[in-house]
Amino acid sequence: MDQETLGSIVLLAIVTLISVIQNAFFANKVEHESRHCNSKGLQRQGSSSFDRVYTANQNCGHAYPTFLAVLWCAGLLCSQAPAAFAGLMYLFVRQKYFVGYLGERTQSTPGYLFGKRIILFLFLMSVAGILNYYLIFFFGSDFEIHIKTITSAISPLLLIP
Repeated sequence: MDQETLGSIVLLAIVTLISVIQNAFFANKVEHESRHCNSKGLQRQGSSSFDRVYTANQNCGHAYPTFLAVLWCAGLLCSQAPAAFAGLMYLFVRQKYFVGYLGERTQSTPGYLFGKRIILFLFLMSVAGILNYYLIFFFGSDFEIHIKTITSAISPLLLIP
């Protein structure tokens, strides 16, 4: 793989690997809580703390494929840096959701809502990249510079709760 191609995906790869580490952390928490509640090994039923950890892990796991799809689509079709920034923000929010779910379930709501907003941003970036492709293909109009400028300007707004 040449350096130019690698340079266009390296930030996305870093965010993806960080998300894998985060998934391993979540799985480790489930395993730890299961062993703490039952010395015989993994179980699906147990204390309320195990149920909360298990449910938080499941909820994060259900959204994970969607996150990866829109992260890579936004990064490849639109702009890598804002997509990677949004991806890091999503991982931070997912951590906040997971930890919040371990306490009172209402503590996880801000993380959940913020995560939905980040997924929407990545989705819109992907759609903008696809639309730009078809504008070039059919009309010869390239708006890539404008789209990258807009997404770079909007991505810091994701920090606003």
